[in-house]
Amino acid sequence: MNRKPNCPLSDDDLHTLVDGQGSRHELAALQARLADDPDAQARFTQWQHQRDLMHRLHAQVLSEAVPAALLQAAQAGSAVRSTDWSRYGGMAAGVVMAFAAGWLANANWQDKSAHNSVEPGMARAQPEREFIHQAVLAHAVYTPEIRHPVEVSAQEQQHLVQWLSKRLNKPLKVPDLTTQGFDLVGGRLLPGEAGARAQFMFQDTAGQRVTLYLGAVHPTAAELSSQETGFRFEPQAGIPSFYWIDQGFGYALAGQLPHATLMQLAQAVYRQL
Repeated sequence: MNRKPNCPLSDDDLHTLVDGQGSRHELAALQARLADDPDAQARFTQWQHQRDLMHRLHAQVLSEAVPAALLQAAQAGSAVRSTDWSRYGGMAAGVVMAFAAGWLANANWQDKSAHNSVEPGMARAQPEREFIHQAVLAHAVYTPEIRHPVEVSAQEQQHLVQWLSKRLNKPLKVPDLTTQGFDLVGGRLLPGEAGARAQFMFQDTAGQRVTLYLGAVHPTAAELSSQETGFRFEPQAGIPSFYWIDQGFGYALAGQLPHATLMQLAQAVYRQL
């Protein structure tokens, strides 16, 4: 009797494999189906790479000591019976995660509220570091995508530019990188510290992608209209990028390319924008 062919793996199936969250029997069954699904294998490899990049981006935070408040919260729960932990383990984990997110957000707010006591140069550097971090994070998240790498494709470039210009409250222009061998894939709208930001994605004939991330660098960018920087190289999490700031508006070009090649692309972008 012929074996019934396996159904294609869904995104949920691939997430289970990438995260390793499942029983040994379930993971083994998914691995067997993966072996017969070339398309899913490609997506699986891309998602694994994306997960590794995300871990590297946040490695410093993951290696930090657990805040005292979190330890106190965990100790306070030690009086709960073990049977209750077994029953409500998932719920407790969610509470702790929510508490951790709130703790980090509060710590971040306290850092910002104390900016008057920080040296001016350090205060200006913080938004820049946050900007480049978000640019690299967006690159790591979206470049591996096969089906939905962008929100609006290059076929609707005029609509894309008009839409993003309106949302960022600034006339935007998509640089032409065809001379350098890169065609526009499309773009998307993203959130940022100072409001909306945008990402344009380009790809060469070999499938190599670069992204241009842009937006206001500081919530009070209007007050920092004279703030400018020259090209700066930043290799966060193994993702090379060049960024610069022009009148409080930041630009970051990121891609897995040699330093000289990426710099040439960044210069081409700068000349056109």
